[in-house]
Amino acid sequence: MASLPDPSPNGTEPTGHVGEHVIFDRGAREGRALWIALMANAALLVLEVGGGIAFGSLALLADAGHLLTDVVTLGLAVAALRLARRAPTPKHTFGFERAEVLAAQVNSLLLVGVMVWIVMEAAQRLRDPGAVDAWGMLAIASVALVVNAASAHVLARSAGDSLNMRGAYLHLATDAVGSLAAMVAAVLIIGWGLLRADPIASLVTAAFVGWAAFGLVRATIHVLMEGAPHGLDTSEVQRALFDADDVVDVHHVHLWSLASDVPAMSAHVVLTGMPSLVDAQRRGDELKTELSERFGISHVTLELECDDPSRKAAQM
Repeated sequence: MASLPDPSPNGTEPTGHVGEHVIFDRGAREGRALWIALMANAALLVLEVGGGIAFGSLALLADAGHLLTDVVTLGLAVAALRLARRAPTPKHTFGFERAEVLAAQVNSLLLVGVMVWIVMEAAQRLRDPGAVDAWGMLAIASVALVVNAASAHVLARSAGDSLNMRGAYLHLATDAVGSLAAMVAAVLIIGWGLLRADPIASLVTAAFVGWAAFGLVRATIHVLMEGAPHGLDTSEVQRALFDADDVVDVHHVHLWSLASDVPAMSAHVVLTGMPSLVDAQRRGDELKTELSERFGISHVTLELECDDPSRKAAQM
């Protein structure tokens, strides 16, 4: 995302974003990974729906239902990634980076819907298991496992800390579990005639889908509620500022995420003595650089204040 120029002459606003070329490179890499996974899963969806109907397999149809949400998920992820890279506007001064968090939350709700549908269908099949062409089911499930596992691997390599990419990855990873469960069910039907293995495999898939959905919902809510970024300790960041030279006090410290992998911070920093405006700005820029290098926080707003230098000694 392109940065806005620093509108403030006193150094209290960020002077820009660190490593913007890295952000753009990462976005391009994520976009390629999502498109590869989208195309592969769209083709697989057609195969699984046809196979589930032709072979009478609920496990395949359950996996296809989940796969349908995968295709929707990947489409949402691509759209969110494009939106997140748009520059800020006067109406959206923080830009659109949080679009990827919203997409991840929609994806988590889709996972919940798929889980409910699978459980309802499996309960009916447990009461009245139908005939299943196990060999056809095994063949399609094997192809699905390869496609899902490969797609999940592609996304995992590009995911980083992005909830958008994590949501897409979880869909594909749980689909791989569903495909594996369908293969096991097919083997049980072929070897021992256990028709109920098909709906039981579907319930196993539902359990993994529910687990993935719960974790993703919790993570997206944490970001939307302005929780401190994962892996950052607010007290540690505050202590790092307080221990810096020429700093006598730090208060009103706030840590949050613009997007799941873009931490931001604001704080009031009291400098010792009565520094000039130029010196205060220089010290503020140095503190921002330290925060970026040590904690990876590149979006920093510091309100600089002056105070008696004896204050820090009294607080130690």
